[in-house]
Amino acid sequence: MHARLLPLLIVLLAGVLLALGFPLAMSQAAAEQQRVVVDRIDDTARFAALAQFVASSPDEGERLSILQDELHRYHSLYGIDAGVFLRDGRALGVSPGGWSVPESGEGADAFAEALAGRRSHDPEQVWPWQEGHIAVASPVIRDGDVAAVVLTDSPTGQLRSRILQGWLPIIAGEAAAMLLAVGLALRLTGWVLRPVRTLDRAAHEIAVGQFKSRVAASGGPPELRHLARSFNEMADNVENVLEQQRAFVADASHQLRNPLSALLLRIELLGLELPEADEEFKSVQAEGKRLARVLDDLLDLALAEHASADLRLTDVAEVAAERVEAWRPVAEIKGVVLESEGRQAITGWADPVTLSSAMDAVVDNAIKFTPEGESVTVGVSRKGDSVILEIADHGPGLTEEEMERIGDRFWRSSRHQNISGSGLGLSITRALLASCGAKLEYAHNEPKGLRVVITVPRNAPTADEGTGGEGRQRPVVSLKKRPRESAEADA
Repeated sequence: MHARLLPLLIVLLAGVLLALGFPLAMSQAAAEQQRVVVDRIDDTARFAALAQFVASSPDEGERLSILQDELHRYHSLYGIDAGVFLRDGRALGVSPGGWSVPESGEGADAFAEALAGRRSHDPEQVWPWQEGHIAVASPVIRDGDVAAVVLTDSPTGQLRSRILQGWLPIIAGEAAAMLLAVGLALRLTGWVLRPVRTLDRAAHEIAVGQFKSRVAASGGPPELRHLARSFNEMADNVENVLEQQRAFVADASHQLRNPLSALLLRIELLGLELPEADEEFKSVQAEGKRLARVLDDLLDLALAEHASADLRLTDVAEVAAERVEAWRPVAEIKGVVLESEGRQAITGWADPVTLSSAMDAVVDNAIKFTPEGESVTVGVSRKGDSVILEIADHGPGLTEEEMERIGDRFWRSSRHQNISGSGLGLSITRALLASCGAKLEYAHNEPKGLRVVITVPRNAPTADEGTGGEGRQRPVVSLKKRPRESAEADA
């Protein structure tokens, strides 16, 4: 928005300055030219009076010499062509010699107007980038009729220089005003958009689970301050609703545990009186245990979403190697090769408990769905400002449609319904990782299987991004207590 608002303000201010500057520059140029035209009119009037004096004298030859000397001196001083011409175009006096009435152009038009008894009209405006001449003519009246015409043809070099010199202060003033306008536009856009940026940052923090984020409604236009207050009210309501939801899930899960445990105990006691191969008893017992797992997972999810991370500088490679060693016996029992690759030491900002729990869930999934004789690879690498943990298996993988729904709560692939699980494992893992600024992503593994990518930031969170500091207490949700469902099972 800043990139759009700032150019718009600059264009508007530039338009205002140009709208003021152009008329001023044109007025200055017109004034300079008008001064030159007035001087030429005075000059032609003086020569016209001298020409009348010559025509009225019986000693015309001597006075013609005087007129010619005046014209020559005038041309020598000012570099302006001047002449007195009879009605038929013959010259009474002219300087420089050989100059005559132009056959076309402004000079011819001015001569024709003077023959009609009128002073020539004002010439077109001369601009600094145009070369040309200014022609001014005045009639010589004798006995009420036009006897001759005085014509001057002035070069415009000096006029164009004076116009340009007069424009320099205007250009400098426009440039200074434009710089001031840009500075004011920067301040204005910063003032207007600062609350917007704050709102955007707070909305992003709430989107990633930091529901305590709020906006200080103290700056910017009144409309944005009102929007900030409305945002805070909305965030309070959202936090209250989510808190009530989490409390309800946690309380319901906890309250259901005791009666469910009693029910399972009664089922066990009832099973003592039934034959060992009774399928109905085994089915009821399996469903009861599955319900217990669902309640445990719901409680873990409620705690995970409410948890605040204990962030610290963590050797991610060391955590990965530790979890690989812990799961290697399970992999050997399954006949799966669990391998570790990548860097031996690389640090990132994470909660060690959360990261270990997330890796346990994902590695357990990978081992469950990898056929005997295949391998599961755990890799650690660095990419820009992030540490990348990749767990790749060679299981059946997921279809494109299933990849879009992976991680949804209680959703499991129809191809893996025979595998125990509640469909909440990845939701818990994602919530735990989000609490410490990490991300969980999925991709196809080639030639088959699933690749789970955990991205951990390498840099410490800023004050605005912080989700907790070292030593901060939080509810600990561990995923190490029991094997978790695989990504394919949860999907």
